[in-house]
Amino acid sequence: MKDRYDVIVVGAGPAGSIAATTAARKGLSVLLVEKRQEIGAPVRCAEGVSKKRLQQHIEPDEKWICSELKGAHIISPNGITITMSEENAGSEVGYVLDRKIFDRSLVEQSAEAGADVLVKARVTGLVIENYAVCGVHLMYHGEMHTIYSNIVIGADGVESKIGRWAGIDTSLKPSKIETCAQFLVSGVGIDQEFCSFYIGNEIAPAGYVWLFPKGGDLANVGIGILGDRSGGRRSIDLLTTFVEKNIPEGRIIERVAGAVPASGPIERTIANGLMLVGDAARQSDPFTGGGISNAMDAGMIAGEVAAKAIAAGDLSESMLREYEVRWREIIGKDIANSLIVKDTFFNLPDEDLNCLAESVKDVDFDKMDFIVLVSALFKSNKKLLWNLRPLFTQKLKQKFSGKGIFRK
Repeated sequence: MKDRYDVIVVGAGPAGSIAATTAARKGLSVLLVEKRQEIGAPVRCAEGVSKKRLQQHIEPDEKWICSELKGAHIISPNGITITMSEENAGSEVGYVLDRKIFDRSLVEQSAEAGADVLVKARVTGLVIENYAVCGVHLMYHGEMHTIYSNIVIGADGVESKIGRWAGIDTSLKPSKIETCAQFLVSGVGIDQEFCSFYIGNEIAPAGYVWLFPKGGDLANVGIGILGDRSGGRRSIDLLTTFVEKNIPEGRIIERVAGAVPASGPIERTIANGLMLVGDAARQSDPFTGGGISNAMDAGMIAGEVAAKAIAAGDLSESMLREYEVRWREIIGKDIANSLIVKDTFFNLPDEDLNCLAESVKDVDFDKMDFIVLVSALFKSNKKLLWNLRPLFTQKLKQKFSGKGIFRK
């Protein structure tokens, strides 16, 4: 550990590790700091990720791939099952990871690129001089250290203090937080090629239950519910009830709990000498809660912008705005669309969810055309489609761009 680095990254999850790797590969001196003594633990994640998006950042390795999925089942409150192919099922469907091994592999990749790594090192504050972030104060091996840097990248998760210390509003209302619980269950006897999502206000108010197969008759079985819609019920109690009813032979061998931001991005993710990435920037999908792919994409952009800013000798917020613009262009639009879907679907009663499932149960999602899906949904619930019109307008623009329609 040195007294000064070009970049200090706080948090060694996917966002922080990719940021550290990218910056180190650009020739920068990098310190990657993790407060826990073990990388990748505890696992607060269903561990699903898109194959295509993951492969943009790291070569797949069988040692951290538990299952390879073909698609997803969505089960309505009345039991109708909608099957979607991997390509149409979202950025959480593809590989099911062993996050403990996967996260360590990402950190190993950072170290191989030249980054220094500190574990069990707790950042206690930022060094701020002349209205700019220029380092961190941290506790390591019982001693306080002050380490200077040109840029700090905050990847310290949903409870992020880095942004708050830099004057960025990272607060979350209960209506914008998914409280989650997850069990690792053995003896589940489920299809190892498909994940499943159970929706309905009785089993998961304003949320859903997920099953992600992990091979060897294991599965992650979890739940996420909105904090202001629980009616006083705890997520872990709802999950226990679900497992007892639906997987009576299952044996729970691990339990974790946590929170996921479901707010959409915060207004600002940069300051002089600072960038926020991943859950610290609220870049997870507000509808599904998935965040691995978005975190890695944002981490890569932050590492690239850090290298450019340092080369230019300009660490100001205006220089770092390139990060803000790029990540919002690449992943921000999908997050905004997902927020529309969340705000619409999480307010639907079970009767409407059943009606929607009924309207699309015969649609072949492997061959599904966007217009076919919209038509089926319109027949079911015109009011719902009116609420979703901003999303459909954007999708139509994407579909017909390049064909002369909607071209600017």
